[in-house]
This record gives sequence, C-alpha cells and structure tokens, in this order.
Amino acid sequence: MPTYYECMINIIDRYIARLFLVYFISGILVFVTIFLAVDFLSMAVKNDASMAILLKYYAYYLPSVAYQMVPIACLLATVFTLSSLNKSSELVALFSMGMSLARVSLPILTLVSMITAFSFWMGDHLLPGLNQKKNYVLYVEIKKKPGLYSTVKTNKIWYRSENILFNIQILNAATKSAHGISLYYFDPNWQLNQIISAKKVRMLDNIWELTDGRVTLFSEDFSFPLVKSFDRKKVAMSEEIADLQSATHSSDVLSIKKLKKFIKKNKESGLETLEYEVDYLGKYGFVFSAFVMSIMGIPFSVNQQRSGGTMANAGICLGLTFIFWAMYSSFISMGKYGVIPPIMAAWGADVIMLVASVYFLLRLKK
Repeated sequence: MPTYYECMINIIDRYIARLFLVYFISGILVFVTIFLAVDFLSMAVKNDASMAILLKYYAYYLPSVAYQMVPIACLLATVFTLSSLNKSSELVALFSMGMSLARVSLPILTLVSMITAFSFWMGDHLLPGLNQKKNYVLYVEIKKKPGLYSTVKTNKIWYRSENILFNIQILNAATKSAHGISLYYFDPNWQLNQIISAKKVRMLDNIWELTDGRVTLFSEDFSFPLVKSFDRKKVAMSEEIADLQSATHSSDVLSIKKLKKFIKKNKESGLETLEYEVDYLGKYGFVFSAFVMSIMGIPFSVNQQRSGGTMANAGICLGLTFIFWAMYSSFISMGKYGVIPPIMAAWGADVIMLVASVYFLLRLKK
C-alpha cells in the first residue's frame, strides 16, 4: 500500500503534468493558428483558387505545421510550467520536501519523451502521404501546373511537360544539373514517337544540354525503332529550373525506410545523394530537438526572479528558439553544401545546445 508521501508525490506529478499539457496544447494552437492565418492570406492573394480548394490544401498541410511547431511548444510549455511554479513559490515548497529540480522536471521530461515518440511516428508514417496529397492540390488544383507535381516511386521522379513525360533520378538545383534522365515524347494522340535518355543534364533555363545518351525513334514506316547515340544534345523544355526545384524535394514525401532505400539505390548508381543523406539524418535530429529545447528551458525558468511575468517567459522562449533554430539551420545548410559531414549537420545543433543546457543546470546546484 502506498505511503502518504508516495501519494503526495503522485498528486504533484499529475499536477505538474496537467499544467505542462495545458501550456503545450495552448502553444500548439496559438503557433499553428498564427502560421496558417498568415500563410492563408498570402496563398489567397497570390492564387485564384476557390475556398473549398484552399481548405482542402490546408487540411493536408495542418498536421505538417503542427509537427514543425512541436519543439517550440515543448520549450514554451516547459518554461511556463516551471516559471509559474517558481512565481507562486510552489517550487520552493517542493524543494523543501526534498525534491530536486531533476525530480520536479521528471513528469515534464516524461511527457516530452512521449510527445517526441509520437512526433517521430507522425513524421514517418502520417506526414509523407499527407505531403504528397498537399503537393497534388498545390500544383494541380491551385497553381494549375500539373507538370510540376511529382510522384516518387523508388528512385524515379516523374513529371509532365505538355506532351512530354520525363523522369529524373537526381536533380541538383543549386548547380542546375541532373543525373539519369529519360524523356518520352508523344504525338497529339498520345502515341509514343521518341525517347531520349542521357546520363547527365545541364539545365540552362528552358534549354537542357544532355550528355552521353541516345535517341530512340518510333515510326510506322519501320518495323523496329531506330536508335542513335550522341555525345551532346540540346532540347527545349517549358519548365524553369526554379519551378522544377520546388516540386522535387522527395524527402518530405518518403518515410525513413523508403528514403534510406532511395539513397542506397542512387549511391549504387554513382549519383550524388548528399542532400538526401542530410534530410535522412535530419528526420531524427529534428524530432530529438523537442527534448533538447525542453531541457534548455529548465535552467532559465528556475533562475528567474519570482516577479517575472508572461512577457519575460515569452522573451526567454523567443530568445532560445532563435538561437537554436539559427544554429540548426546553419548546420543543415553547411551539410547540404558538403562543408560538414551529414551526421554533424543533423545533430550538431542538438549536441551543442544539450551540452550548454547541462552546463547551466549544473550551475544551479538544485
């Protein structure tokens, strides 16, 4: 039978957990509402789409926005929970009972761990399918550019440009180049009449320069298709590299397992996969950032004067968020440009901020 002290501890844990969940849910709702309100106005002004289509787009987009706001909401909930306990002197009472700061923070970190696990499942199983549906609504129904909608299957990214279907294995928009491309030309009756394939492509606006490929012609006058190889060949395309780039980021529509397979197949083909490796490892690093940001908030919440109010707490959240995401974005960018290894790009910010948080926690001596 639990003792009186154990019952009190259970009540305290539930009280702290309930307080954290209230702040966490409130934070998610506020952040998501602000983001969607601003984005909705921008989308409505720039595109001539009906309200029904826009609502369908944001219905698919909503879970992704909430997923991105989880780390910030965890930080906000941690800061406001501990600050409110500190301001009302409840934290002092808990310390007088023999509870350490680590023990007080245990229900918070337990909930953050559960939220992190759910967030990881959500990002791996739910979001890829929703992102693909969101992209379909965006490019087909809102922008009226169905050619820019890409469907990723294993290692092939397919597009349509007027009467041309083509797939690209790897597109490097930064260098305006691609590896492994096949173009299928159809007549007005959608009968295949030509296939052009090449190992490398340079994209100069609407002119694509193909290297090391071959042309296959289909004609009713010949029993067999005619095949001719070429070293270099230029073809005119209607897609711009900037538009094409916006529809090619396959990491968002692939689960971790499929993205890993995607990287492996393209590596075996000798294609560049650095950006995808950073995205792959970044899926783990991003989810873990919720835990890191929560730990970051603990020493700053407890170290405040009890007179500190809502504005002080909000200032702490904004400051820590800015520092972390500036560092996280910098590491990711450096990783994709090959300045640092992919694993450092994905985990560098988490590790640095975690070490800094532990340092400040040790200085509290509570």
